Amino acid sequence: MGLKYSLEKTDSKARAGKFETDHGVIETPIFMPVGTVASVKGVHQRELRQEIKPDVILGNTYHLFLRPGIDILEQAGGLHKFMGWEGNILTDSGGYQVYSLSGNRKINEEGVKFKSHIDGSSHFFTPENVMEIQRTIGADIIMAFDECTPYPCEYGYAKRSMELTHRWLDRCITHLENLPYKYGFEQAFFPIVQGSTFKDLRKQSAEYIASVGAVGNAIGGLSVGEPAEEMYGMAEVVCDILPEDKPRYLMGVGTPINILENIALGVDMFDCVMPTRNARNGMLFTAHGTINIKNKKWENDFSPVDEMGITFVDKEYSKAYLRHLFAANEYLGKQIATIHNLGFYLWLVREARQRILAGDFYSWKNKMVNQMNKRL
Repeated sequence: MGLKYSLEKTDSKARAGKFETDHGVIETPIFMPVGTVASVKGVHQRELRQEIKPDVILGNTYHLFLRPGIDILEQAGGLHKFMGWEGNILTDSGGYQVYSLSGNRKINEEGVKFKSHIDGSSHFFTPENVMEIQRTIGADIIMAFDECTPYPCEYGYAKRSMELTHRWLDRCITHLENLPYKYGFEQAFFPIVQGSTFKDLRKQSAEYIASVGAVGNAIGGLSVGEPAEEMYGMAEVVCDILPEDKPRYLMGVGTPINILENIALGVDMFDCVMPTRNARNGMLFTAHGTINIKNKKWENDFSPVDEMGITFVDKEYSKAYLRHLFAANEYLGKQIATIHNLGFYLWLVREARQRILAGDFYSWKNKMVNQMNKRL
């Protein structure tokens, strides 16, 4: 099939499109469940396929490199075969994970030296070997190696970091030209816009990334502690520059409200651990607000987890039962909550897509943001 993006409809800045890969069509806007170590936590691949039905899931280069290791993945025939997932996979480059290891890593022009969080062993990531690692993992969409700046961040550091990310991008592209595909299908390469929360740096980086002419583009370095309004401001600056005929991926975002507000600014793709992580802590997202299912108020509430019936969870289990499972520390409770939250996130972006196609996205978005911004 090859790689092809088509923009189907816009509603002001909000976009509905299709991104085609050799593993199927990704309908945008889309949310990608995070499968860090070849597993979406708490969910069988069967449930992903049959119930949640994401067009694409995310794997993490840093974690997969450490465990199970690149040799194992190559012997398995790549990540798709290793984890039994026939759909699309995106891998990030490990830049964010290395950023989060601030006490255990050293950055220089060549790359990043870091210590494994598992056993303390030393490793070195460069733009070149990260491209080789992602070729071997075999995701459909792979990311450039970048440096993610912290928040808050001094202007001078943000500028130097952005320029380093651009130089690393050039090295990624040069190296990829000489790296054949491994498993008989193409990989889409996305560079990453950086620049912290400085408008002029974001503009400069977006222009540089756009000039590369990649299949798609990503926006990194946000959702790292900055206020939501600053995130939206940076996303808007970048989306106004990135080409309209390429998908735009905002990395690591976010709450349901964050996702809708960024769709309104022109973002197409999202990922975040929030639906799965919050689920394991008993926090459920619904169209009418968030629920802490551990609260005593749900003890004798026999209504569905979500009245909208988005997943089989909402049809089969009550709030009272789910609260009981958490109180009893039963693993099933976390699993049910995870399936619900992922189902809700996928419902939300798919409904957003339908609203864009229908031309009434903004009125629906404003209503949903108002409804979801509540604790039930």
